[in-house]
Amino acid sequence: MPEPLLVELLTEELPPKSLRALSEAFRNRLLADLAKAQLARGDAPAKAYATPRRLAVLIPDVAAAGKDRESEVTGPSVKAPAQAIAGFAKKHNVAVEALQRRGTEKGEVVVARLQVKGVALDQVLPGLVEDALKALPIPKVMRWGAGDAQFVRPVHGLVLLHGAKLVPGKVLGLSSTNKTQGHRFMGQGEIVLGDAAHYEAQLREQGMVLADFALRRGEIERQLNAAAAREKASLGEYTDLLDEVAALVEHPSVYVGRFDASFLEVPQECLILTMRQNQKYFPLFDAAGKLLPRFLIVSNMQVADPKHIVGGNERVVRPRLEDARFFYNQDRKARLDARVPELGNVVYHNKLGSQLERVKRIQSLAGDIARSLKADAAAAERAAWLAKADLLTGMVGEFPELQGVMGRYYALHDGEPREVADAIEAHYRPRFAGDRLPEGEVACAVALADKLDALAGMFSIGQQPTGEKDPFGLRRAALGVIRILVERKLPLSLHELVGLPELQAFIYERFAGYLREQGFSTLQVDAVLSQRPARLADVPRQLEAVKAFEALPEAESLAAANKRVANILRQAAQKGESFERTERDTLKEPAELALFAALEKTSGRALPMLERGDYTGYLKSFAVLKQPVDAFFDSVMVMAKEEELRRNRLALLRDLRDAMNRVADIAKLAQ
Repeated sequence: MPEPLLVELLTEELPPKSLRALSEAFRNRLLADLAKAQLARGDAPAKAYATPRRLAVLIPDVAAAGKDRESEVTGPSVKAPAQAIAGFAKKHNVAVEALQRRGTEKGEVVVARLQVKGVALDQVLPGLVEDALKALPIPKVMRWGAGDAQFVRPVHGLVLLHGAKLVPGKVLGLSSTNKTQGHRFMGQGEIVLGDAAHYEAQLREQGMVLADFALRRGEIERQLNAAAAREKASLGEYTDLLDEVAALVEHPSVYVGRFDASFLEVPQECLILTMRQNQKYFPLFDAAGKLLPRFLIVSNMQVADPKHIVGGNERVVRPRLEDARFFYNQDRKARLDARVPELGNVVYHNKLGSQLERVKRIQSLAGDIARSLKADAAAAERAAWLAKADLLTGMVGEFPELQGVMGRYYALHDGEPREVADAIEAHYRPRFAGDRLPEGEVACAVALADKLDALAGMFSIGQQPTGEKDPFGLRRAALGVIRILVERKLPLSLHELVGLPELQAFIYERFAGYLREQGFSTLQVDAVLSQRPARLADVPRQLEAVKAFEALPEAESLAAANKRVANILRQAAQKGESFERTERDTLKEPAELALFAALEKTSGRALPMLERGDYTGYLKSFAVLKQPVDAFFDSVMVMAKEEELRRNRLALLRDLRDAMNRVADIAKLAQ
């Protein structure tokens, strides 16, 4: 009868940032292997457990033994020598007469049908667990003790429990038991598990351990919000830290700590980062988002009087905040512009020169972009000149995440204009998906220059991203360029900003993914981007126009006609045909004359719409051409024998294609 199966590995403290991923990968691999052995269903609701000291999996309805099954093995061709067929039969313990025949693409072959006995869980489970552990995404393993076992951390206990029955076996040199460990200080030291199904409850009740990662994370979040509410404060952005802290405790309790308000003279970003990154504390903020001299501690201990825990943490955080204040005060003793020449001693890339050489390139490009935007070029150039100077400050040396942020503070301290200071901070944006964009044309100019220089430089030395590898973050930089151009609606030409054809193609490829995420279909995106539009800011409106055109009853027919026109013109060009312009007097057939007149009239009415950016109106205007286009193809032979007539008919089709495809390649919409 199927029973729940529990596998638990007791370890030393596991890496917190990868704990959840390790537990889920362990569960998925073990379940898949058990399903392959026909011991469990592949879609069984298996549960992963993860705490700092354990990885565990609970899988319901696991059989003690797999069912016997019939298997089929393909053998040699029926035309093979009798000796080969006999050898195949002997290998699989089947009589030659019992072999069957089956037709395949390569001809008829012999087939052996075998009865395969189901495997026993006791026999295969230790090996499956070992295989699942070896397959975990662990970049670096370690050894411990005198054995040869390797894992991300030393392992000290193994539970293999099927229902209430212990499954004997060894994994990583450890023999299985039905015993686990509770919380280091608050729980029962050794816990004898009665059965697999009650594992979570026993750990909670006897061991003071919340084994379910999501449940533990939710409990921490509940306590954090309750504590913040009692302090009449907010938590700010805390999701990433919440995941990490949930991987550091087995039984969470939240307490409030305080620090000297004099530290608030330091930019709050510095204090927030040191508290979150170094101490895993949750800073508290007032209603305006200003840092308060208080923070929340997630402890692994639940005590009636937490004064020793709180006091200890307050003593620990003070030197961290003192360090931040020291760096801030020391850094302000030297102006940013005095640091810039020192960037000549900092290598950006051995093939692209120093950071100072890069700054000069960014400065020149930022000025050009600002002038194109009719913005303050001098401010853009000044911001670009100072943008990397904070790399040489103590604060950024300690916290690289504060690049740009500290540059802004130091620029303001030096008396630089606010527009320049803001552009220094904003030139790194967007730093990640969904991040804020630079505000103002000066900041946009510097941000674009920074990203375009990185892209052009790396592409010029052959450092394009390959597969999943993108060590220089070029995909992120390209998406940043796209977002700034599109979402800030900047009237800039990508063709003028980017000269390398392969880099243009890379940016358009990223742009296609961005647009699909906005809800446009692959066909719609391809129809617009195949035209390689220069102004990316116009593309969303062009796509809306394509979407509106697709909804017209005439759209399908016109898209098919455009595809036909494109094929005719391509084949004609391959034959060396000329079709430079249409001469009305040469056209003869009523249908071609009618199409010529309709196209001329429609184009005259539509072009003003195009010029004022009414892409939807422009495309919809051509719906009236359905009837004359259909009539043309029904009654006119394009490739006429008379050269002049043929040339003019081809020219008419070229004019039709050009007029209809100024916004998008309509032929791409044809299924």
